[in-house]
Amino acid sequence: MSAARQPPLFDSPVPPGAPPALPHGRPVGRPGLAVRETACKSLLNRGGIDDYSFNCYTGCSNGCVYCYARFMQRFHPHDELWGRFVDVKVNAPDVLARQLRRAKPGSVFTCSACDGWQAVEEHYGLTRRCCWMLLEAGFHLGVLTKCELVLRDLDVFAGRDVCLGVTITTPDEKTARLWEPAASSVAARLGVLKRAKAAGLETSVMFGPLLPGVSDGDEALAELMAMARQAKVDHVWTDALNPRPRVWPAIRGLLQRRRPDLLELYGRVLFDAGERARYIADLRRRIARAASCAGIGRIVTGIVSSA
Repeated sequence: MSAARQPPLFDSPVPPGAPPALPHGRPVGRPGLAVRETACKSLLNRGGIDDYSFNCYTGCSNGCVYCYARFMQRFHPHDELWGRFVDVKVNAPDVLARQLRRAKPGSVFTCSACDGWQAVEEHYGLTRRCCWMLLEAGFHLGVLTKCELVLRDLDVFAGRDVCLGVTITTPDEKTARLWEPAASSVAARLGVLKRAKAAGLETSVMFGPLLPGVSDGDEALAELMAMARQAKVDHVWTDALNPRPRVWPAIRGLLQRRRPDLLELYGRVLFDAGERARYIADLRRRIARAASCAGIGRIVTGIVSSA
């Protein structure tokens, strides 16, 4: 925001075309999803990836088996399993408006503990509204999503300080559907990157978590890097699967049902310190080789987290 520009007024933060909030109790999202309207006391929080982060929803209907945000259930207990509930912070724009009167502009990771463009966002429009407010206040947005609904908000992002990114865990559509049951297809996510690039936005892709024995092989890595090259992204990030709280039971359940042959491998990679160190070192080398072969080695950042 230039020095000559007057600060925006946030008392009625409604961007052009923003969808209104729904009446209480109207069903949203997919069948079997418990949606509750709640209130929050704060929205914009200091972040570990960027200066800030925010989440207009607690819970995520994408239902990703490996989702690290499952730890939220420790602080927000629910009878439903992760992926089967979403709490909607219906007062999020009002709370953000108050915080923006004092917050120093910086970079905002959008979003950190849910997908801001999951199914309920189509109806509530809270992420869209908050993104608009942050951009008006001179913040940079680092967007990361698995949902093509984000394309709805290109009008909010166009010409602004935004890097729009998607997460892709595997190049195989059938495998992605097993691990990320309600996220957009891999093809749709690639379409997001291409549309965003065509709109003049900076773009990124997160390949991760790379799944042992599933999407961490040389062939899969080559396919992923070829996708990044084709989409002409500005940044590529990678991540290994991490043993975060509450994640292993969900992963183990899927492996027992669909890939029992991988159970021993996952146990070693996640919980044997020596084996994990060797695995991470080897994965780093193979990622670098795949990126170099795809001609994008200079923009690929190594494994974000190996803890």
